[in-house]
Amino acid sequence: MWFYETLYEDIRLGLSGKLVAKKKTPYQSCSFYDTEAFGRVLLLDGIIQTTEKDEFIYHEMLTHPVMFAHPSPRRILIIGGGDGGVLREVLKHDPCEVVMVEIDKEI
Repeated sequence: MWFYETLYEDIRLGLSGKLVAKKKTPYQSCSFYDTEAFGRVLLLDGIIQTTEKDEFIYHEMLTHPVMFAHPSPRRILIIGGGDGGVLREVLKHDPCEVVMVEIDKEI
């Protein structure tokens, strides 16, 4: 089965994969596909959020520059991040306290 994400009016990204799960939450539509190229793929409202094979690139670059820029990060607040990637990377820095807030408990 093919699924598509419209990037711009004249550009679409298409991936071949098997639909694993689909759920409508109070906030968004959530779908998971298994693909050969990217592994498991998470889509929210039809937009790719993260993929199993390359998610580390996004999460490492979002987290480590900020964590290294602070001399002693002890208390961390993550807003969003329901996939857990930022949390995983933050915990590599051994902070004292981490709070993650996600509006959609289904994610």
